Amino acid sequence: MKKIYYLSTCDTCKRILKEIEAPEDFILQDIKTSNITREQIEELEKLAGSYESLFSKRARLYKERDLKNKDLNESDYKNLILVHYTFLKRPVIVNGDEIYIGNSKKTVEAVKNSIHG
Repeated sequence: MKKIYYLSTCDTCKRILKEIEAPEDFILQDIKTSNITREQIEELEKLAGSYESLFSKRARLYKERDLKNKDLNESDYKNLILVHYTFLKRPVIVNGDEIYIGNSKKTVEAVKNSIHG
């Protein structure tokens, strides 16, 4: 599978999409207009190794719900991502059996190397 989960209203996601120049065989899914499904999040977890690694602790709702003071487990992370798209760390890029999560410079470079060899 070659897929990119992103947010169309996020300037960082837009910049990264432009920077990585993903080939046309990549499927783009705007998680705001096309919610991530239980099946999709479970596939991503298998590649990532945990739901926590897919979870954004920078999300506004994370602070609003005071989640940093709660003892969250893997099931909580999964359910929160399914409930609201902002809890998914973005972008999430899947290239075959490789997964790249987030927007760090190192991650973006790794994606570009993976896609363009």
